[in-house]
Amino acid sequence: MSHLSSETLGSIDAAVAVPEYDRSQVTGGIAHFGIGGFHRAHQALVIDELLRQGQAQEWGIIGLGVRAEDSRMRDALQKQNGLYTLVEKHADGTRDARVIGSILGMLTVHDDGVDAILDLLTAPTTRIVSLTVTEGGYNINQSTGEFLLDTPAVAADLEPGARPSTVFGLITEALRLRREAGTASFTVMSCDNLQDNGRIAKRAILTYARAKDAELAAWIEQHTRFPNSMVDRITPVTTDEDRAETAALTGLDEDWPVVCEPFFQWVLEDSFSDGRPPYELTRVQLVDDVEPYELMKLRLLNASHQGLCYFGHLLGYRLADEATSDPLIADLLRRYMAEEAALTLRPLPGIDVAAYCDELISRFRNPEIRDTVARLCAESSDRIPKWLVPVIRERLDAGGTVTRSAAIVASWARYATGIDEQGQPIEVVDNLREQVMAAAAPSDDPLAFVRDEKLFGDLAERPAFTEPYLHALDVLRTQGAKTLLTQLAGSSDLAE
Repeated sequence: MSHLSSETLGSIDAAVAVPEYDRSQVTGGIAHFGIGGFHRAHQALVIDELLRQGQAQEWGIIGLGVRAEDSRMRDALQKQNGLYTLVEKHADGTRDARVIGSILGMLTVHDDGVDAILDLLTAPTTRIVSLTVTEGGYNINQSTGEFLLDTPAVAADLEPGARPSTVFGLITEALRLRREAGTASFTVMSCDNLQDNGRIAKRAILTYARAKDAELAAWIEQHTRFPNSMVDRITPVTTDEDRAETAALTGLDEDWPVVCEPFFQWVLEDSFSDGRPPYELTRVQLVDDVEPYELMKLRLLNASHQGLCYFGHLLGYRLADEATSDPLIADLLRRYMAEEAALTLRPLPGIDVAAYCDELISRFRNPEIRDTVARLCAESSDRIPKWLVPVIRERLDAGGTVTRSAAIVASWARYATGIDEQGQPIEVVDNLREQVMAAAAPSDDPLAFVRDEKLFGDLAERPAFTEPYLHALDVLRTQGAKTLLTQLAGSSDLAE
């Protein structure tokens, strides 16, 4: 079977939509750090939609990578002339496949060098630098929210005369060179699952820049825009089965297709330094204030993922749809959303929150996505403090109960012991793996896990949280996840 490329595109199955625009006329206007499945199911799709409308020829995407492992994606895209297939998986088993042509290529620090990346970032044609570098990629202290200048990679970049190799170093150096050349600043557009992601990106870049050059930092603050955004589309890791199915759909082999759910949402603050694509011609929602939509997604969707994954793993489920199809887990999620998370949201004109919650359960139950419980359990120390802990704090400050939020934290603590309910080892994947596993180990202090103020603030000192948390943890340790979920399904507040 032939491989997907510009030369073989004409032989693709007729049922698969392909780029009919002239890709040779598309120029790179967006440089993107973090070319992965999510970016290719989301931002790259939007540019492809615009190109199919005869728009945005100056807004093609060139990927950038700073990690050694980014070479795999670079090689895959290079082999396919930037093309890849995006497959939307519907719950009824149907598939919508299309070949995306908006990515023009990819550069990495390790393969192409710093100069090649800076040449791209300083080109006047590059007007947006976008990011999907994961929640943990912003180098932020979980407790204070401050950018960390002393991590090894950042500290190395800050050495006098050092060649930058981090996202922060490369962006700052590119902005310095643009300033010297009299070139307008590009926009830094974060698309990561972080509340206030644009402001976090701004804080990171400005903190780094001030450590390097205070005058440059002042110029960046004046001239560079950092729009907030909220992005939502479940995009599981591509499997060999997905590759085989994609080949059957297209009639061509390829190294790294993307699969995703049909649902799509991108809410974007309309604030750009030097122009933007005509996003309003697509499904993107341009707004003045993204925060209400961010909170809706982070506290309902993302935190609910944490609600299902630890309980799901402990009960033996390995796929998110299987876990959510368990009535006890579904009940936990519904009650968490309705009785705790939804009560912390800001006004959302035009949004039916109850219907949104119902849709989330349906999305989680889509058996075709095959999103893994392991993926949702990974990097919890980056996720729980940002998605769930704020719900707990706001509920406590308002005098409300946090029964189900506390149970979710307890389920993480039980999961982080590294042994499941069948006595089998759990592969805990977390930047703070040793730290959280040590805190989760049984000890004389039942609150040891939540005493880490960088992760939980002062929750260990607040009885309205610790009472339901300790109850949930005790039941999980002595009777198991099913017993606790059964209790939660039968009671509005176990702390009473």
